[in-house]
Amino acid sequence: MNIITRRAALRGLAAAPLAAPLLAAPRPARAAEFELKYGNNLPMTHPLNIRAQQAAERIARESKGRVEMRIFPNNQLGGDTDMLSQVRNGALTFFTPSALVIATLVPAAAINAVGFAFADYDQVWKAMDGKLGAHVRAAISRVNLFAFEKMWDNGFRQMTTSGRPIETARDMDGLKIRVPVSPLSISMFKALGAAPASLQFSEVYSSLQTRIVDAQENPLPIIQVAKLYEVQKSCALSNHIWDGYWFIANGRAWRGLPADLQKIVSDAINEAGMQQREDIRTLNTSLQADLESKGLRFNSPAPDSFRAKLREGGFYAEWKGRFGDEAWGLLEEAVGRLA
Repeated sequence: MNIITRRAALRGLAAAPLAAPLLAAPRPARAAEFELKYGNNLPMTHPLNIRAQQAAERIARESKGRVEMRIFPNNQLGGDTDMLSQVRNGALTFFTPSALVIATLVPAAAINAVGFAFADYDQVWKAMDGKLGAHVRAAISRVNLFAFEKMWDNGFRQMTTSGRPIETARDMDGLKIRVPVSPLSISMFKALGAAPASLQFSEVYSSLQTRIVDAQENPLPIIQVAKLYEVQKSCALSNHIWDGYWFIANGRAWRGLPADLQKIVSDAINEAGMQQREDIRTLNTSLQADLESKGLRFNSPAPDSFRAKLREGGFYAEWKGRFGDEAWGLLEEAVGRLA
């Protein structure tokens, strides 16, 4: 039985085309005036940490050694829940939770994961760099956290199947599909007529192998490193959910930085985030070619039938009510009418 944990899967990104060995930045001869601890759940070879390391080096250089950002990757400081707690109480300065993780604390943050909301990255960044992102950052600030202006990319989620490819919403009827333990995801797949099963990631491969479920959905890097192509035949580039990382800081620690150092840190982190977005875009393109060489067949279904079925099933109306008219209006301003 081939069981792979999410942590082990993400370690496998070391083999991804963009991964490159990193040399730790030399520690300054004297202690920095401000030491910023940054924790995340990804390996140092992931584009997020490659760019974060570059930001750390830039911060040390431009602050003339007054600020040191130390990176603790790969869940060294605990899982997502642990690190979210640590950044809230000040034990950790920075953390990059996915929107679905921080949504446990700030429900508005989950709005970017509304099913089939975004057609492409142009719409994603229009929303998240614009009014919708500002709305979510304001909500994050109300729990004494500071969110930097630029989200980092976690990618679009795609659907794979062991049988026929998913071409339209009709192909979802009765489909036994593994989904994460997320109310938004479960609600979406039920509205599409599927039979979603909430399973931990460690159970995905074996559940597909033994046909407990026939399908799953994840970003392409996870499909590759978890070797899901061994137990799946087709991949629909459905882009049904986009998720990103909010780069957040403990509010008190952020306010404690002098204004000149805040600018150095925010410029470095925001610009590194913009570079990481391009890294993920390039990575996904190369991964599709790699997965095709391993026998996974790709197709690109149009979102129209899926959106229509979600609308008919009341999914959009329900979540509009949950998120509120203001947030929903800002989402539709970027992507067009949903509900």
